[in-house]
Amino acid sequence: MTTKQMTMKGQNVKEGAGIVSFMTVAAWIALGIGLLTCLFEVSDFSDRNLGLMVGVGFLVGSVQIYMIGAAIRLFHHNKTKQAE
Repeated sequence: MTTKQMTMKGQNVKEGAGIVSFMTVAAWIALGIGLLTCLFEVSDFSDRNLGLMVGVGFLVGSVQIYMIGAAIRLFHHNKTKQAE
């Protein structure tokens, strides 16, 4: 019985680590897309410039994705500490 509980704990930690690394990579990709889009579209700096607004959206979205990934990492870290 104890072995099954340890195995399940390890699986939960592995699932958390996988999603956190995926979220981190997705955040960096979104940040890169946002930076490139903003740099290419910065010549017409106004709110009517759709490319610039999409770039800003990617920048803001990358921060949100990274924060959600950090929250998941902290949640799984606290969950494993309480289980031990």
